[in-house]
Amino acid sequence: MVGLTIKEIGIKLTQAGMLKTSVLCVYGSDTIPVNATPMRKINRCLANVIFTLSTQKIINKVYIGEDDLKGYCPGGQAWFGYKTFIPMLKYFLSTGSEDFRGGAAEFLIANPDLAEKQLRSIGKISPLGRYTVIQKCDELDDQNLEAKAFICFGVSEQIRNLCSLAHFRPENAVNIQNLWGASCASFVTYPAGMAENSPKNSIIIGPSDPTGNYWFPRNYLSIGIAFEIATRMARDLDQSFITKRSEVAYPVNRTSFKS
Repeated sequence: MVGLTIKEIGIKLTQAGMLKTSVLCVYGSDTIPVNATPMRKINRCLANVIFTLSTQKIINKVYIGEDDLKGYCPGGQAWFGYKTFIPMLKYFLSTGSEDFRGGAAEFLIANPDLAEKQLRSIGKISPLGRYTVIQKCDELDDQNLEAKAFICFGVSEQIRNLCSLAHFRPENAVNIQNLWGASCASFVTYPAGMAENSPKNSIIIGPSDPTGNYWFPRNYLSIGIAFEIATRMARDLDQSFITKRSEVAYPVNRTSFKS
């Protein structure tokens, strides 16, 4: 299984998670890919677009670029490295300020000072390229792409099994994390290694941002997987418990608990 293609990795991840959604890959590009849809045409929220891409069959690849940012969430632009976080964001994330959006606040962080420190702790966010492209793996045949990460969506059991598969071979038992940030950061920024101070070559479970709960299914999770780890997971699938003990990974008979 030497030299797995991006498409083959996506197929293996789909099999491992028994996913009903499409596995996505993330990469940078100097040009707009043929037949790619600007993300703003679907939604101003980048995370919403990414989930839509995975769950619907209408489109197969989307992009955002440094020269076409109008209409996007300001936070998403920053999390993708095309802008910096606005100075007043610390108030919006915490307790609000009358000087910004009439005092609107998300109450995600205890106070503005802590919010500012958390934002600084992320470090510089570098874009993957002039354009950031997200595409369904099963519709990708170009092997000259330098994929940075894979994104999967599923119910908790599916994501748990993918996490367990990721632990099949590495010596490091702490490379799966749930980091603070916007949903688009959980999906792309962190697993693709774009944030200066975030863990490199890791898996990010998310989203940790509750502001997307109105559109993100309550029983779903995301898993963003760095390219190197995803490649290893694909190679390990046939030797792992998912294949060798499928009745453990996806039991037919289950114990019921009454609430």
